[in-house]
Amino acid sequence: MNKPTTKKWVLLIAFLILGVFIGQYITRPQRTISIDGQGKWSKLALIFQQIEENYMDSVNAEELVENTLPFLTEILDPHSLYIPAADMADANEAIEGNFDGIGIVFNMTNDTVVVMNVVNGGPSERAGIHPGDRIITVNDSVIAGRKVEQNAVVKMLRGKRGSRVTIGIERYGEEALVQVVIVRDKIPVKSVDAAYMMNATTGFIKISKFSKTTHKEFIAAIELLQKNGMKNLILDLRGNSGGLLEQAFQVANEFLDNGNMIVYTEGRARPRYEYRATNHGSCRHINLAILIDKGSASASEIVAGAIQDNDRGTIVGQRSFGKGLVQEPIMFSDHSGLRLSVARYYTPTGRSIQKPYRKNNYRDYENELYERFLHGEMYSSDSSKFTGQRYYTPKGKVVYGGGGIMPDLFVPEDTSSINDFARTLSRRNLIYRFVLQFTDRHRNELNNIKTLDDLNDYFSNYDLGVLFRNYAAAGKVIATDAQWEETKETIIAFLRAYIGHNTPLEDNALYAMTAGIDDTAQAALNLFN
Repeated sequence: MNKPTTKKWVLLIAFLILGVFIGQYITRPQRTISIDGQGKWSKLALIFQQIEENYMDSVNAEELVENTLPFLTEILDPHSLYIPAADMADANEAIEGNFDGIGIVFNMTNDTVVVMNVVNGGPSERAGIHPGDRIITVNDSVIAGRKVEQNAVVKMLRGKRGSRVTIGIERYGEEALVQVVIVRDKIPVKSVDAAYMMNATTGFIKISKFSKTTHKEFIAAIELLQKNGMKNLILDLRGNSGGLLEQAFQVANEFLDNGNMIVYTEGRARPRYEYRATNHGSCRHINLAILIDKGSASASEIVAGAIQDNDRGTIVGQRSFGKGLVQEPIMFSDHSGLRLSVARYYTPTGRSIQKPYRKNNYRDYENELYERFLHGEMYSSDSSKFTGQRYYTPKGKVVYGGGGIMPDLFVPEDTSSINDFARTLSRRNLIYRFVLQFTDRHRNELNNIKTLDDLNDYFSNYDLGVLFRNYAAAGKVIATDAQWEETKETIIAFLRAYIGHNTPLEDNALYAMTAGIDDTAQAALNLFN
């Protein structure tokens, strides 16, 4: 008799509890708000209005909108983007080609800011800052030995043009801190990182991004190399994630004949628009190879696709990223902005470079590069799972659409010099630490190096391999003779490159000193030979 009674009480209590929660909704009259005739997007505005007018607590409407907009653009496609006002300046830097600051290149070493180079003619050079100086204070705030994040240091040093910042410098030979007042100014951001002659007839140009100044920088580099006898060009677009379509068009235009298609764009609200070459190309008679890899995207793929589809040059390396959506920048009065995908771009043969993605689910899209590694595509073109639609160039060459640019000449990743010794060096950052020590000891000599020939002559005075092996051994990182033989060519090349980067040659030295171990650049060079 007790069990049924107990069961009844349990059910009664459960219904009472449930009724309390349900009662929150059924004891209030339901309201219906009409959205008919108010436009397709009216529901979104009405929701915000209802929250603002009727939500139980006070709401920061501006914060609610700012937090919602990134999700709104995120569900459209992988590349549409809302940019808050606070982030707009940083987002525009790479495209604008300049920023306001003091004009130094620095690294954080042992919790200290070390000036590696100063921008020629920039504020720091004018104020007397030298490579090798250690920045100890910024406006009386001590930053050395305080574990200050690198981004925080950047924010402290940057500021509006014309503003002042006082830094305390620790300098070799000076007992006390040297106080330097720097007036901030516009600092150019290079997009052409390097331009030098690999041999008597072959030039090398590295473009890291397509900003407002790229074409101007590119033409200056071409003119310099042509004066030095350039007949062949290796254009390095590896790791170039894109930028301005108009700048990519202008660079490709330099290589093509009048009327050649470069790219066309088309979208639902954007009719087909064709970009064709004009008869002004300064590089139409230069033999051309373009280097690409998994980091080459968007504008880089436009240039590579135009050259490949017009049978104008050879694409060398590995399959590019596969970004074929055109973002249109839209600015708002509060200085926030939208980069909205408004069209797809197509190469001259009509192929889309955009790799597939699923609406509202970009996990596979984001992991696609990792999948390439898992499938072995980086080490063998036969391992590629890419099976895009076939297209044909005017000369009958097969090209593929729907997943990046496939190179004409595949070059696999080289892992032959990676062993336990090399991994230990990397974990302990010993190569960079050795370079910093060497640079500090030889700063005056390195500052006087003006050409790559000067740099090669300088290195002939030092056996960097012996010096570095002894340095590593002092840190209890000891290589067997077999390990050293496997990796010494790569290590010495990077030592020369990083030390050279700390001279006035900067990136030219970085690329020139590693060219000998760069299989992709060497494969392109062999095409001309």
